[in-house]
Amino acid sequence: MRILNPTFRGLALATLACLGLLAAACAPLLAQETSAPQPPGLPADAPAILVFSKTAGFRHSSIPAGIAAIRAIAAEHGLRVEATEDGAAFSDAGLAPFRAVVFLNTTGNVLAAGQQAAFERFIRAGGGFVGVHAASDTEYDWDWYGGLVGAYFANHPAIQDAALDVVDRDHPSTAGLPARWERRDEWYNFRSRPPASARVLITLDESTYAGGTMGAPHPISWAQAYDGGRSWYTGLGHTSASYDEPLFRAHLAGGILWAAGLTDGPTPSPTPSPSPTASPSPTASPSPTANPSPTASPSPVPLSHRLSLPLLGRR
Repeated sequence: MRILNPTFRGLALATLACLGLLAAACAPLLAQETSAPQPPGLPADAPAILVFSKTAGFRHSSIPAGIAAIRAIAAEHGLRVEATEDGAAFSDAGLAPFRAVVFLNTTGNVLAAGQQAAFERFIRAGGGFVGVHAASDTEYDWDWYGGLVGAYFANHPAIQDAALDVVDRDHPSTAGLPARWERRDEWYNFRSRPPASARVLITLDESTYAGGTMGAPHPISWAQAYDGGRSWYTGLGHTSASYDEPLFRAHLAGGILWAAGLTDGPTPSPTPSPSPTASPSPTASPSPTANPSPTASPSPVPLSHRLSLPLLGRR
């Protein structure tokens, strides 16, 4: 065995130690986006939106495209945007400047107990929540959040084209959409349908793609008044290409503006319960960390709609 020269060995160890210190110093920068310059001429008191994209499970490669799209939407509507992956932003003081918080493809358990409590107070004080796609694959053990997002993710088939029915075109997030909307994305099956008090905005037509297990209706976007605030969710937004689509961006913009209380639109009746009410489809494979609801199940899926592509579990 070759023995390293002591001087060389010392230099090598010192180099490794320096690299370790550098990695530790850079870790917060990797976890939290620095504040990007705001659009010129934007007043200091312009309404502000917080984009939160922390992941503790699957990480979507589309997150940067989503942040860029939300910044463009904000610039168009005179909003300030901050983006972070640092749960420390969830304190009373940290959330105070914002009208709404966007959970952009978050996954897993992303907030500590004290941070959860601060977010609950933010919503109860009239704040807004926007959940995009994997926001429903987040915080399975936090019942209050389950009620806020409206339904938890169960599984999905492969990315493919499908047809959506825009069943409520009176909401700001759907007003500019066609009644029948065909597009390509990753289509979630949920463990439950959103509560009856939520306003379903868009449903999926399971006859137009393989892998839907919820039957009809299959909600994919909804809005609700929840615990003093506003909550809006869309299951769309897995792919990076989604954030370049004018119709999807209009959908997302309307949801953000509505949740932030910056645009008029129908507000559903307050949700009476802080947790989802329906149960998982009998054919859906639950995510390993989730806790299925024990109550009513979705309608059975016609045999012609049974899946021919593999369902994938956790996203």
